[in-house]
Amino acid sequence: MAYQAVKKAARELALDKAVNYLAKDPEKNLFVLIDFAERLAFDQEQKRKIRLLREHFKDNDLVKEQARRLSKNPRMISKFMINWVGNGMLEGQRIRVEKGKELGVAVPSLILVDPTAACNLSCPGCWAGDYSKADSLEPELFDRILREAKELGIYWVVLSGGEPFAYPHLLDIISEHQDMAFMAYTNGTLIDEEKARRMGEMANISPAFSLEGWEKETDARRGKGTFQKIRKAMSLMRENGIYFGASVTATSENVDILFSDDYIDWLVDEGAVYMWSFHYIPVGRDADTNLMLSAEQRRDLIYKVGRLRSEKPVLIADFWNDGEATQGCIAGGRLFFHINAAGDVEPCAFAHFATDNIRDKSLEEVLQNPLFKAMQKRHPYSENHLMPCPIIDHPHILREVVAESGAKPTHEDAEHVIKGEIANHLDKISARWRETAEKEKAQRLAET
Repeated sequence: MAYQAVKKAARELALDKAVNYLAKDPEKNLFVLIDFAERLAFDQEQKRKIRLLREHFKDNDLVKEQARRLSKNPRMISKFMINWVGNGMLEGQRIRVEKGKELGVAVPSLILVDPTAACNLSCPGCWAGDYSKADSLEPELFDRILREAKELGIYWVVLSGGEPFAYPHLLDIISEHQDMAFMAYTNGTLIDEEKARRMGEMANISPAFSLEGWEKETDARRGKGTFQKIRKAMSLMRENGIYFGASVTATSENVDILFSDDYIDWLVDEGAVYMWSFHYIPVGRDADTNLMLSAEQRRDLIYKVGRLRSEKPVLIADFWNDGEATQGCIAGGRLFFHINAAGDVEPCAFAHFATDNIRDKSLEEVLQNPLFKAMQKRHPYSENHLMPCPIIDHPHILREVVAESGAKPTHEDAEHVIKGEIANHLDKISARWRETAEKEKAQRLAET
């Protein structure tokens, strides 16, 4: 243990020095930093991935532009490298592999935690809208989850809710875990000057602002004035040197706006360094299957995102369409899982079923729950990774694992995705996407 502690301290010092080089000349020293990360890598597979990253970055002007933008805040990029790369990817991977062998289950690289279900907004279509707003994790429990996560090699934690910044203990607890990296999905309306100042000092949390498009689309769903409040919060992020991004829900009505050149350019101009895209899933408050992407819209999005990635200096992740990059679904404990504000341990933010509650068991114990095991033994759900999801691509899989594991719904309307009118619609839309995805895969194979 003493040896590992010394090694960890030496790695952090070396990474901090490497970050200083990056800040002085981002274009040149980005690759010095990548080379250094490869030397620190835990195993040959990590080294291989870093080499692929280097090749992807080579002669890519967009990557160099992103490096210039990020290097403007040396403290935050230092935290990013030490917490995300050093602790999460390098040291964390070593611990996760060892713990996985010891426990006989996969240990994910991150967890999604809802500190509270409370929210100051009431948005139609909210995936968390049917949880009780009274639910909240006790500060001691939230802190325990983070401590146990690190023991398992998990140094990345994503926060949701509810509204994370409605949780009064949020920044106090995060400040006690300076060796961890946090990202918070937020509506942005509760971030004021004092919170922004503290976040800038801590430098280990990045907010992802929830947007529906321009002011018209965002305010229509989230309430009049929300868009301008988000812009104010973005301004505070820039003033305090905090990396931030956008979280968007692509629907049949707004997908063309969200992935237009004008919109992405606006996000870049505002200072966003990433955009996470979620396809609308009919769960939660006022679920509406009409908002789901059609097969044609989803196929077109593959090409839109591909082009934008090649032309814009912002990281874009399209979680459902990026199944090829992740080799299928990442949920159910494979790469992440969800702890809601009631403590229920769910496969992801959209599958509201659980067999365990974190109040009753340790993090180590809940990783071995029967729902996760039922999902992992079936994974991948298709050899075509354009169909990764057990909710919208393979709804029969979700029904099977819930029945096999004895999982219970975590709120009254959770079962709508496995029986009834919404479930029937999921069967139909997944069949249409399966036909489209198989044609897409066949076309790709023909072109190689």
